[in-house]
Amino acid sequence: MPEDRRARQRTGTGLGLLLALVLGAVLLTALPRGGERESGGCTPRGLGTVSADAGLTDEFARYGDDATRTDDWTGGDGTHSVRLPDGRVLWLFSDTYLGQVHRPPNPVGESYAWRDTAAPLVRNSAVVMDSKGRLESTLPAPLFPDPAPDQWRWPVAARVEPRSPGSPESVVRVLLWVRTAGQSPWIYGVPTATEVATLSLPDLRVESVVKVLDQSLVPDPSRRLLFGTTLVDKGGWTYVFGGDDGQAVSRPASSAYVARVPEGRLADPSAWRYWDGSGWGVKPRALRGAKVGSAFSVVQVQGTYVLFTMATGAAGLTTVTSYWSCSPTGPWHGPTKSFSPSLPRAGVAAYNPQAHPELDGDGRLVLSYDVNWLETTGASASINANVGLYRPRFVTVRLERA
Repeated sequence: MPEDRRARQRTGTGLGLLLALVLGAVLLTALPRGGERESGGCTPRGLGTVSADAGLTDEFARYGDDATRTDDWTGGDGTHSVRLPDGRVLWLFSDTYLGQVHRPPNPVGESYAWRDTAAPLVRNSAVVMDSKGRLESTLPAPLFPDPAPDQWRWPVAARVEPRSPGSPESVVRVLLWVRTAGQSPWIYGVPTATEVATLSLPDLRVESVVKVLDQSLVPDPSRRLLFGTTLVDKGGWTYVFGGDDGQAVSRPASSAYVARVPEGRLADPSAWRYWDGSGWGVKPRALRGAKVGSAFSVVQVQGTYVLFTMATGAAGLTTVTSYWSCSPTGPWHGPTKSFSPSLPRAGVAAYNPQAHPELDGDGRLVLSYDVNWLETTGASASINANVGLYRPRFVTVRLERA
C-alpha cells in the first residue's frame, strides 16, 4: 500500500475534493447581466426560490447512521446520481468512509453520532436507492479499483445509454477522473486522465474501463483537462463538461470546456469531439467567459442552459450562484441571484453543487451540495467525531426569469 494511502487510512482524513473544489474556489468571470434574449432565442433563467429538501438529506443521514452493517457507506463527497431503467437511482461518491457509526448515548446538547478513527476510507463508492426513494445497499467498495500504484479514480457524472448506437440493450456509463499522488500544490492528486466505465444492467457489474483522454504527457499539470463534472443530453448528443486545475497554482480561476459524443458512444474515445471555439474538433478550447472550479453542474430547461457553481471569492465557501446560456458552448451570462445553503455548524464549507434532474418534478430542480470541515488541521478527528460533516445536503430550487 502506498505511503500516502497508509497515512490517510491511519488518520481518517477523508477530505475528498474539499481543497480541489473549495480552496480552488469556484469562480466564473461575470459577463454583462442577462435580461435580453440572444439571437437563436432562449429565456434567461436563474435561481428563484430555494428551500431545504429535508427528506433527501435525512435519508442519507438515516442510511449512514444504520449500524446493522459495517461495510456500507457512512459518509462521502463528490455526489452524483443517475436514474436506472427500473426506477432505482445509483448514487456515486468519491472519497468514502465505510464502517460502523456509533450513536451518542444521550442525544442532548453538543453530542453527535461518530465513527471510529480506524474506519475504512475508500476512493469511491456507489449506493443504490430504490424506486420509492429509500437507500437500500452499498455496492462492494471501492467500485472502481485504483488503476496503478499511487493513482485513484473518482467517479463523476453518469448516464444510461444504448450499449452501442441503435442497440436495444442499455448500460450505465460512468465518467471517472484519474489522479496521481503529488506534492504541493497537488496534495489532492495531479490530474491524469478521463475514463469511462461501463456497468451492466440490472446488476451494476463493472464490465470495462476505457481511457478517453490521457493527460499524463501534458507538461503543466495546471493545464490538464478532466471531463465529466456534469452531462447534458440534447438532440442525440451527450454534452460532457469539464475543466482544468489552474487554481491549484494560484491562478485567478480555472477554465471550463465541453465535449460532445453521439448517444451510445461515450466509451468510444474516437467519438469524442471538443469545442475549439468555432466548431467541434480534437483540440479543446476554453469556453468564452466561463471560469470555474473543478466541479460545477449544468442543466437544460426549456431551451436554456443553466450552470450552478459556488460564488466568487470568500463567498465561494458558503454561496451558490448560477449563470445561463442559450448553448452548451456559451457565452455564459451572470451571475444571477445567489443563495447560501444551510451549514451544520461554524468552521465548515459548502462545495460541489450538483443538479439531479432525475429527481425533478412539478417545476422543481433538486440540487445537492457537499459539506466538509474547512481547516485541514484536526479535520480527521472532526469528521469522525461528527459524521454529519461529511455527507451531502439537498435543496429544491425553482428557476425564474433572470
